[in-house]
Amino acid sequence: MEPVKYELSGSVATITLNRPDRLNAINRQTLAALSEYLEQTAASGARVLVLRGAGRAFCAGQDLEEARGGELDYEAHLESYNRVFRQIRELPLPVVAAVQGVAAGAGMSLALAADYRLLSESAVFITAFARIGLAPDTGMTYTLPRLVGWGRAFELLALSPEVAAAEALELGLANRVVADEAFEEELQAVAGLLASGPTLVHSLIKKALDYSATHPAAEVLAYEAALQKLAGASHDHREGLAAFAEKRRPDFKGR
Repeated sequence: MEPVKYELSGSVATITLNRPDRLNAINRQTLAALSEYLEQTAASGARVLVLRGAGRAFCAGQDLEEARGGELDYEAHLESYNRVFRQIRELPLPVVAAVQGVAAGAGMSLALAADYRLLSESAVFITAFARIGLAPDTGMTYTLPRLVGWGRAFELLALSPEVAAAEALELGLANRVVADEAFEEELQAVAGLLASGPTLVHSLIKKALDYSATHPAAEVLAYEAALQKLAGASHDHREGLAAFAEKRRPDFKGR
């Protein structure tokens, strides 16, 4: 069985972690395939990416069978995880994490790296690292405090509670929570809405948000102006203005 599946349907790409018997736990093969498919997505012409898990879980994190022998070089291994994190953040289109069941450890990190998180009512987040005596990784110390604040991030990392979907929504870890039976329909709606939007602007939003997290206000203002120059010269801006004047829905081309 392939550890990761890839599908391109119209302008929606879907990457599915595909080890359901292991709750989609991540091993070396998973990381290699995930990185390859993220690179493929960037060149595919897709306008939105859905990241999900097969079966009853999103992703249980690192497959601990690889670590039990004591031979796993964590620092070297994290180079592969970090490459995937950077690919998600640098992908010039929106990434939707479709979270059903558990998202733990590095699995939660991957979900937090996405731009939009849709959770089913049965979804559960667990930071998990401290439970097995490890420090957080795969970008979680970057994303988590920016979503929930420093104090709550420490609590979630140090105590590693199970965070049900409703609480995740309250904390800002989820964009939306929907009933399990309505999940697929809502996922298609969200993906379709993003895919029909101005993809270039979506990529600029990602760049601006990441830049603002590590730069002072004056530099952020200058960066915004540079990005706005790009947006202002785009087809989608001209189309947006025309649609507004003609009182119709814009037909964005993503450029």
